[in-house]
Amino acid sequence: MSQPAGGAPGLPSVAPGLPGRPWIEQAWRDVVFVHWRVDASAVAPLLPKGVRPDTLGADGVDDGTTTWVGLIAFSFEDTRFPPVSVGRVGDFVEINVRVYTVDDRGRHGVVFLSLDAGKLAPTVGARVATGLPYWWAVAQRRRGAGRIAYAMRRHGTRLRSRIEVAIGDEVTAPTPLETFLTARWGMHVRRLGATRFWPNEHEPWPLHRATVRRLQDDLLGAAGLPFGLSGLEPDSVLYSPGVTTRFGIGR
Repeated sequence: MSQPAGGAPGLPSVAPGLPGRPWIEQAWRDVVFVHWRVDASAVAPLLPKGVRPDTLGADGVDDGTTTWVGLIAFSFEDTRFPPVSVGRVGDFVEINVRVYTVDDRGRHGVVFLSLDAGKLAPTVGARVATGLPYWWAVAQRRRGAGRIAYAMRRHGTRLRSRIEVAIGDEVTAPTPLETFLTARWGMHVRRLGATRFWPNEHEPWPLHRATVRRLQDDLLGAAGLPFGLSGLEPDSVLYSPGVTTRFGIGR
């Protein structure tokens, strides 16, 4: 049955569990979430068939028109195809551009418009296995006292992204919007003529609020989003020390 258009003020902060065994497990560390609110009409043309923008206002009330664009940076570590670990081959930095979606079955997820990874083998492997728009990049993470920074450059292009944030207080009670932006239990991926939903699970995010100290980005515009968006002050900035996530097979 089709669900009404709109967002998920009641989106659960705890994963519902995978329908079957996980096929891959990864630790996501030092995760930086930078978000801007945009009109859903700016995102809808970029989405695969069968999904629409998931909407929620900054006040946590669904207005039917406000959706969100995320620039997310983190470090992949300890990648496993249970029970086998791939070792250091699976350790790399990634910066991705994502938007929020819901399908006709009411499944809330994300669509990745681009994913830039700091190692060639995982980039190629992920493109082949999932159809995700991965790109090979030079990507680095730098830690400091109360700060975390990421920098990347996509090979063969002039596209760059640099993010530095100061880590603030722990979030003891996430707002509905903070849950909406982080508690996403799957991704919608267009592959071989069909849009599939790949479920995932992990423990609830340990979150901190954060403040941008430096942000220069070409990835949002390159993904088809409004040019100049990255020059605006973000509407939400969060940091997490990380979680261990598990993905099921896309269906």
